[in-house]
Amino acid sequence: MDTPLFDGKLVHSQRIIYTPSPFARASLVHLQEVGTLQARSPHASTRQGLASYLFFMVESGSGTLEYEGQTRALRAGDCAFLDCRRPYRHYTGDDLWTLRWVHFYGPNMGAIYKKYQERGGQPSFHAEDAAAYTTSLETLYTLAGSDNYVRDMQICEKLMALLTLLMQESWHPDTARTTAGKRQNLQEIKDYLDTHFAEKITLDALAERFYINKFYLTRVFKEQFGQTVTNYLVQLRITQAKRLLRFSDKNVEAIAQECGLNDANYFSRLFKKVEGTTPGEYRRQW
Repeated sequence: MDTPLFDGKLVHSQRIIYTPSPFARASLVHLQEVGTLQARSPHASTRQGLASYLFFMVESGSGTLEYEGQTRALRAGDCAFLDCRRPYRHYTGDDLWTLRWVHFYGPNMGAIYKKYQERGGQPSFHAEDAAAYTTSLETLYTLAGSDNYVRDMQICEKLMALLTLLMQESWHPDTARTTAGKRQNLQEIKDYLDTHFAEKITLDALAERFYINKFYLTRVFKEQFGQTVTNYLVQLRITQAKRLLRFSDKNVEAIAQECGLNDANYFSRLFKKVEGTTPGEYRRQW
């Protein structure tokens, strides 16, 4: 298809406005618009109430972003990731900027953006690897302009790769409010759980064993590893239970005990809560 161009007094841009299939709109993270922009004179863009998420990267020049009551200066290599349902405004500086951007949406984007924020993600940041974002946006532009019959699936794949990059950028356990020694203790605790998950483990026992306040342990473990001690322990036990259900002939009671859960009924309820099926049904399915 022809490359859409827009030439005006304010900007020169190349963009593709994309219409996903009904299937993609209902089921996938899908593309709305992707392109590049070269400012020709100072100007501002203001939006709010859009069912969209915006990612853009400053390739050259500088500008300003106003979002969630804060004003942020942006320069080359800086990125922004915004929920466009909220008001935002961005404008170029005197050294007119060049941007790459993508607007996208999906049925689970609200939860994904919330997780990004919970991990410490900011509306703007300086990219650790700007080339990775450039490649991602270039690929999305190429796919949007193609006539591949599975392009909605391919676009979804690339948008998820972009979101993965953003999640990686948001996660900085080295900046958690801990000392180096206590960070090491938390890694020791995680290693201990990996090895001893089949034993009876409580927060009080962990705190006593590693000489750490249990409330501090609860908060900082989640900061460093993305989930609570309890949820991590459940994940380890359920994973081991699935291995035994698939690759052994042990009964549910024996498997529950090997996973550190002596009550088979509680084990079955917990397994169903996590996996959506009972241990017996899981064994038959697999």
